Amino acid sequence: MLLPTPFHAFDRKAQTRPDLPFVMAPASAGLPYAPEGFSYTYGAAAEQIAALRVGYVAAGYGHGSRVALILQNRPEFLFHWLALNALGASIVPVNADMRPDELRYQMEKSQAELMVALPEFDALVAAGCPGDMPRCHPGDAIPPAKAPRPAAEGQPGDECALLFTSGSTGMPKACILSNYYFMNVADWYVSTEGMGGLAEDCEVSLTPLPFFHMNALGCTAVGMMVVGGCIVALDRFHASRWWQTVADSGATIVHALGVIPAILLQLPPHPAETAHEARFAFSPGVDAAHKIEFERRYGLPILEGWAMTETGGTGVTCTFGVDCPPGQRCIGVARSGMDWRLVDDEGRDVPPGTPGELWVRAKGDDPHKGFFTGYLGDEKATAEAWEGGWFHTGDVMSVDAEGRFYFVDRKKSIVRRSGENISALEVEMALIADPAVKTAAVTPVADDTRGEEVFAFVVTEAAADPAAANALLERLAAKLSYHKLPGWLAYTEALPVSSTNKLLRGVLKSDAAEAVASGRAFDLRSEKTALRKKA
Repeated sequence: MLLPTPFHAFDRKAQTRPDLPFVMAPASAGLPYAPEGFSYTYGAAAEQIAALRVGYVAAGYGHGSRVALILQNRPEFLFHWLALNALGASIVPVNADMRPDELRYQMEKSQAELMVALPEFDALVAAGCPGDMPRCHPGDAIPPAKAPRPAAEGQPGDECALLFTSGSTGMPKACILSNYYFMNVADWYVSTEGMGGLAEDCEVSLTPLPFFHMNALGCTAVGMMVVGGCIVALDRFHASRWWQTVADSGATIVHALGVIPAILLQLPPHPAETAHEARFAFSPGVDAAHKIEFERRYGLPILEGWAMTETGGTGVTCTFGVDCPPGQRCIGVARSGMDWRLVDDEGRDVPPGTPGELWVRAKGDDPHKGFFTGYLGDEKATAEAWEGGWFHTGDVMSVDAEGRFYFVDRKKSIVRRSGENISALEVEMALIADPAVKTAAVTPVADDTRGEEVFAFVVTEAAADPAAANALLERLAAKLSYHKLPGWLAYTEALPVSSTNKLLRGVLKSDAAEAVASGRAFDLRSEKTALRKKA
């Protein structure tokens, strides 16, 4: 039986084990705001939360209020969130790397009633928040609410947080996430089988991922509250001090993203890289070859998984307790209670081994149970996402006879060339592995003969001329099948990314069409054909 809210999970441990560490970071983390490190027990954190709760009630914030937070991954974030959660209020976690226009959009969309931000972001707040929006720093008196609301104990269905999607093809959508959503994510996180199973009152989960994402907020933060574990929330990933921080924190679990193992593998040996207590790294999106090398070098298993902000802890897969074939991007098996289909472009089920878009829902009478409540102010987009009673993920996967899923690509990142589905991600990884390439992105571009052709944007410090493009193509031909090679290539200084550093696929596709039309892209189609004949 799940507890009703994150605050209930925290309060249960604060009442029964106030001595346990709740949130900490060692000095080796090099946090600018805590160079000597810090540590709060559940009991000490409860005192901070209780004081904030009194202040929010006195200022008129309560059930149904929505408060924006620019507090990064600091303990203050957790204190304010739990104080508000206890009153039935919701939060809007904000990425401090936003530009003013992006912040203004989120504040207008969310209709947040208060902004609590660190002083170093005063300029962003002043430029991006509505002029009449109340605001304060942590530790200040909380400004009165414009529309006072009574406090009430939070219920499972109440809004807990509003998280914005990355908006890769348009403006970000605001996902309404309930208390039940977060408790369900945490339940999945703490109750997985095998190596991923967590014990009571002893786990330490370290994450460099931000609290404005569901991974850190739902898995690490609420997951640790549920089992009485400790949260080690870093400001960001720092390669040079990663292993020492892992060791000094006593982390039993470390979180990462696919790029982190790739970077760590480039580092020279460090004494702490095997002198720690971590049992596994939860790191979605790792390159299959990097996973093998990482586990061999560090002796630290990588556990994979898949979920979306919208699907939460119900529409989720993981490799916990699953024997996955090496060298493939296996993302594990579906959670018990997840109903799924893999379908083609016409919505027809595809057989095992054939890529298809993943559609998911909850089994039972309520197919939405554990998913996001909806997109705030966008009933049309919510209905479209749930067309036909299934949530359309937009992710292309395949599944084998044992029920193991393999990630192929985002549907909108697929290049459909001469009837062949080509993964943009696969071509990107091959490009990025080339020593002359700093980074790259791949997108489809229209082709009169083949429907679509592979288009690559490349960032490089080397020469950007036809000879360099042809040489790169020839090197790629040793790694990729003919049909996957770029037919068009353009050099660029930077790729279009969002404030969360996610590639803007929609912008990329438009830029590719413009590059072809204007003649600033190298046409490699003839060279590509020649390489095929040569092979």
